[in-house]
Amino acid sequence: MCNSYILPHYWGLGTESRGTTSKIPDPFAVEHGNPAYIPPGYQEKWLLNIMAIDTRGAQDKKGCTECRCDLFNLPKDFYNVTMGIDGKPLSPNYKGGIFCCHDGLQCKLKNGVKAPSRKLSLRYKITWVEWDEHQIPVKFYIVDSTDSVRTNGTSTIHDCQAEYSIMKNGGSDYHVQKANIPMEKGGYLIYGTAHMHAGAVNATLYGQDGRTLCTSTPKYGTGKEPGNEEGYNVGMSVCYPKPGSVKINDGETLTIETRYENEFLTGVMGQMYIYVAEKLPKERITPQNNASILM
Repeated sequence: MCNSYILPHYWGLGTESRGTTSKIPDPFAVEHGNPAYIPPGYQEKWLLNIMAIDTRGAQDKKGCTECRCDLFNLPKDFYNVTMGIDGKPLSPNYKGGIFCCHDGLQCKLKNGVKAPSRKLSLRYKITWVEWDEHQIPVKFYIVDSTDSVRTNGTSTIHDCQAEYSIMKNGGSDYHVQKANIPMEKGGYLIYGTAHMHAGAVNATLYGQDGRTLCTSTPKYGTGKEPGNEEGYNVGMSVCYPKPGSVKINDGETLTIETRYENEFLTGVMGQMYIYVAEKLPKERITPQNNASILM
């Protein structure tokens, strides 16, 4: 849904990835490799883009994971040569986020601490089926609460910032960020979850009439073992509505609302990932016992 160069991926999660299921219920599936959609002379390939922040021995681990600029060894001319999402030099008011976590930068360490190099491996699983007439394709949308939607008179322009910072202020326990997103094409909601950082309370997607389509809430770790790190967001809840029960109409305007604790946070994100099917499985009645089978 965003600018062509912002959030172009099919799937992207952070520390919560281990505890967030990505399974799509059968017979729905994401279609890949269809020659009809691959331009002549091109091949379809997958790209895995990983961002890792080493917090071993860091003075402020939480601040490092938020990419706070004052914690990293930025070059002296950083704000003069670094371009923001808008293509202009980054403002000195930019306190933290993806632009302060460039490759090769290091977060401040405690005095005397050394963090020797080490090798890491990533393990992941991909589940697939050979495509046939029984699979029903879903479309994947990323809905961003920083999206400033506008129109040029003929088409909708999405202006996502991908991230934002929160400056603590009085009067409320939470900071709320929201955006209204028009859906050119609708369908049936099959799956939904949110991508949020530590400090998140929840994210909710609403229909144009105010009905709740999906709410995703974080799970915070309580220990030290992998996948349960104390204070980190280690999982987001997932919405699996009964197929056909939640419909998004063509042209409907959705509202995404992301809620964080009212505290100083930098580089936070508030995105909802949804899979939408334009059709449902057909129901076939077998003559033997009048049993219904979804095809």
